[in-house]
Amino acid sequence: MTSRAATRPAPRPVGTVTRGTTNPNRLRRMDRWIAAVHGAELRRAPDPVAVDLGYGAAPWTAVELLHRLRTAAPHARVVGVEIEPARVAAARPYAREGLDFRHGGFEIPVRGRPQLIRAANVLRQYDEAEVAAVWERLCARLAPADGHSRGGLLVEGTCDEIGRRHVWVALGPQGPRTVTFATRLGSLRRPSDLAERLPKALIHRNVPGEAVHAFLRDFDRAWAAAAPYASYGARQRWIRAVRDLTADWPVTDGPARWRQGEVTVAWEALAPRRPL
Repeated sequence: MTSRAATRPAPRPVGTVTRGTTNPNRLRRMDRWIAAVHGAELRRAPDPVAVDLGYGAAPWTAVELLHRLRTAAPHARVVGVEIEPARVAAARPYAREGLDFRHGGFEIPVRGRPQLIRAANVLRQYDEAEVAAVWERLCARLAPADGHSRGGLLVEGTCDEIGRRHVWVALGPQGPRTVTFATRLGSLRRPSDLAERLPKALIHRNVPGEAVHAFLRDFDRAWAAAAPYASYGARQRWIRAVRDLTADWPVTDGPARWRQGEVTVAWEALAPRRPL
């Protein structure tokens, strides 16, 4: 006799099916940043589980995330989570030791609390008013902070189709921490080109009176002032511009990350100032 529990349908995943567009190496900038800044937390964790939430129509980003995390944490595991069942079925042939694929959404269908949730290009199709609730739900699933750890990390952001330009927010169990701007410097005309890749929480805030607009304005000015350094290459110009930014903005990283075409700023400095 079949029990009622055995026949009960599985809970419906939380979220909406997205377009699912993906490309190999699209998230390389985000992955390398995660490995650099969160690798120590992953190494310390007894079971370092990372979730690639909404990996899309092909599993490349989950496969690549495992490879890159294991350069920093050899025992890391990755679970790809997708709300579209056909995408999960298509990905499962790529499963192997340390890599699994599951049907689900913002509820994050994994045991325990993951050390990392990466949600790239997932909230782009949502309304800004929905972002705070999604962040809160995902942060509640992260490994908690304790005396020896800052807890798990949620990285949520947006990039272009081939990963040249990317902006993401990093959040811990208690909420947002930082915003990172990352780019292929050879493709950059000015820093405000990154505005079109702002995550959903900020993309509608690039208007006068909002902090992110002021930041990008100041970044463009610093970039223009650093023009003489262009003769040494775009990297040296970027480093000089970011160094000048630190006089007025709480930049949280240093030259080692700036050389990668990155700059990270405290969330509080760029957070929305007023309701839309």
